[in-house]
Amino acid sequence: QVQLVESGGGLVQAGDSLRLSCVVSGRTFSSYAMGWFRQAPGKEREFVSTISWSDSSTDYADSVKGRFTISRDNAKNTVYLQMNSLKPEDTAVYYCAAGPFDSSYEADYGYWGQGTQVTVSS
Repeated sequence: QVQLVESGGGLVQAGDSLRLSCVVSGRTFSSYAMGWFRQAPGKEREFVSTISWSDSSTDYADSVKGRFTISRDNAKNTVYLQMNSLKPEDTAVYYCAAGPFDSSYEADYGYWGQGTQVTVSS
């Protein structure tokens, strides 16, 4: 059983930074690609970023490119999402997910965390 636990969310002001963490347990973390998705109130969940198992490939949604950075520490079974220059439209519940390969599609991920709330005030 693979478990993912996100942390690091909170209430911040526009322009501030946050770093989300997602700790994975239960299987070999280094064999999974990881992704971050988010769901704003009244909207569908959307892709934010992904990183390959080898850390050699990353991808970002256009809306966060240049502001967010995904990284992973296989020794700590943890994936991070550094979020800079936050905007009110970044307000959402952020989910991490694990899957066999890096992808921007939800269906490619078999394991999901419970989510962490990020609220950005203007």
